[in-house]
Amino acid sequence: MLKKQSAGLVLWGAILFVAWNILLLLFFWSRSGPGRLPSDSALDDDPAGLTREVMRLAQDAEVELERQRRLLEQIKKHRVRWGRGRRVPTAVPPVPPRGPATSPPAVIPILVIACDRSTVRRCLDKLLHYRPSADRFPIIVSQDCGHEETAQVIASYGPAVTHIRQPDLSAIAVPPDHRKFQGYYRIARHYRWALGQVFHRFKFPAAVVVEDDLEVAPDFFEYFQATYPLLRADPSLWCVSAWNDNGKEQMVDSSRPELLYRTDFFPGLGWLLLAELWAELEPKWPKAFWDDWMRRPEQRQGRACLRPEISRTMTFGRKGVSHGQFFDQHLKFIKLNQHFVPFTQLDLSYLQREAYDRDFLARVYGAPLLQVEKVRTSERNDLGEVRVQYTGRDSFKAFAKALGVMDDLKSGVPRAGYRGIVSFLFRGRRVHLAPPQTWDGYDPSWN
Repeated sequence: MLKKQSAGLVLWGAILFVAWNILLLLFFWSRSGPGRLPSDSALDDDPAGLTREVMRLAQDAEVELERQRRLLEQIKKHRVRWGRGRRVPTAVPPVPPRGPATSPPAVIPILVIACDRSTVRRCLDKLLHYRPSADRFPIIVSQDCGHEETAQVIASYGPAVTHIRQPDLSAIAVPPDHRKFQGYYRIARHYRWALGQVFHRFKFPAAVVVEDDLEVAPDFFEYFQATYPLLRADPSLWCVSAWNDNGKEQMVDSSRPELLYRTDFFPGLGWLLLAELWAELEPKWPKAFWDDWMRRPEQRQGRACLRPEISRTMTFGRKGVSHGQFFDQHLKFIKLNQHFVPFTQLDLSYLQREAYDRDFLARVYGAPLLQVEKVRTSERNDLGEVRVQYTGRDSFKAFAKALGVMDDLKSGVPRAGYRGIVSFLFRGRRVHLAPPQTWDGYDPSWN
């Protein structure tokens, strides 16, 4: 459109220029008096007059040419002004809308609790092998006991890890009947000091705690990176654990390594906590048996942890304060996941309390009720998912033992349980060991 208007303006200027010259010629031809051309005879009689007349006409022509030049200049100026006024503004490429600002991934240190096991090398080798980023997952090894061989192993990793030492190696005064539990008192003291270093000295917002006898799965870091935002956002959660207490190979669904659960039982053995939780726990930290203390109602306060179907840690430490008994009976049989699950790309919103309680309870209590003996003898194999109901402490322990799950209770909470329900596989079938649907809370006397 603009080009058409400019071309029309030029055309009209040219027409005016031609018309002006035609009018000029007619003007010269029709001039009378002094401006009219004299007759041939007059010119013949007065040659000097002819010269004067030619000079006069030339001057007149020069004046008219100057007028025409000015006219053309005015036409050009008007054309430029017209073009500026009518110019379509140059299109500015639209700025793409900015999406919501995404905060960088949180820095989550791995706190390794070490003492006198030089086999900490196995733990550190796996952590360093699977760690996706040294910046996002710094490794801090806190050593107690003053064991020099273990200290040399830790020091051999150089700047790959941060080595800190618990300075108080003094003996701890314990009640006479707790002399054989001296090690549990030392562990509690070490945990308090090490967690204080992480949150007060280094000022990290969260930490994953692992013991020096744990080996981690390939997706250990991915798991905690994905669940950290859930822990941060959901006040009904207070930890994320890499451990399934009933995670023996025959009791988990190996085809579903991505499955995660809520649990009321504090599992430990590779667990994530926030600095806010440590601020709550530190002033009342116990002198011994810190993990059982964590499982008491006054600490848990109705909150839950997240745990996986297949454990993301396994323990190789037969040597310890339990003298290997629990390891030989149970721990060494826990299956370690070997398949990387991209948890950060999955929708984990189903673990939020409202959605989880609705869907999980509907699934459990919608499953057919089957007697424990029929489950043990594999009756009704057409039922791929069943429920076994217990009504009290003694029936829970009897049914749990019959089905091969952990039968101990801590303040009334079964291992891996949620709202009293323990879910596992038995001979390839999903079983929910559950209280009646009218369940209204744990009884701390079941201990």
